[in-house]
Formats: sequence, structure tokens, C-alpha cells
Amino acid sequence: MKYFVIGDEDTVLGFSLVGVFGMQATNADQARQAWAKALEDTENGIIIITDVVANMIRQTVDQYLFSESFPLVVEVPSPRGGSEHTDLRSLVNKAIGVSL
Repeated sequence: MKYFVIGDEDTVLGFSLVGVFGMQATNADQARQAWAKALEDTENGIIIITDVVANMIRQTVDQYLFSESFPLVVEVPSPRGGSEHTDLRSLVNKAIGVSL
């Protein structure tokens, strides 16, 4: 089972440091392309997506969440999302259980 991350440049880079492949998305088109790429590989068991990017394609994400059971979709706060500050190390630990 593999992980796939979709988010801003910092999030994708941070997750790549622990071996998680992903794609950066700064607009809805890129988010849709990254989502399709994540679903192409049947070995992707968990898709990690930032809340900002998920909101760009909210209907697609929600439709998938309510109709499919695999892969698991984990929505994490974006570093620039305006929510309370969480460092990238904490996000990695929370999302995939890897302690840095």
C-alpha cells in the first residue's frame, strides 16, 4: 500500500522527505489532474489532500468520499489555509504515523 499527497508546494515537498509521492496543485485544473493521477494507481491506499486543494474540487472529493471505501482520503490542514498553525512534522505524524 502506498500514500499519495495532493497539496501546496510545501506540503508535497515535506511529505516527499518521508517517501510519499504527490503532486502540487494551485488551481482547480491541477487539483483534478492530481486527483485522477492518485486514483490511477491501484496501490495508493491513502490519499492525503490539503483542505485548500480539497475545497477547489470539493464536489469531486465529497462524491468520492460518500461512494467509495478505498483508498482512504485524509484531509489535512494547509500550512497557508488560515486555520490554526500546525507544523509539517505534526501533519506527517498525524497523517501517516511517521515520527520525524
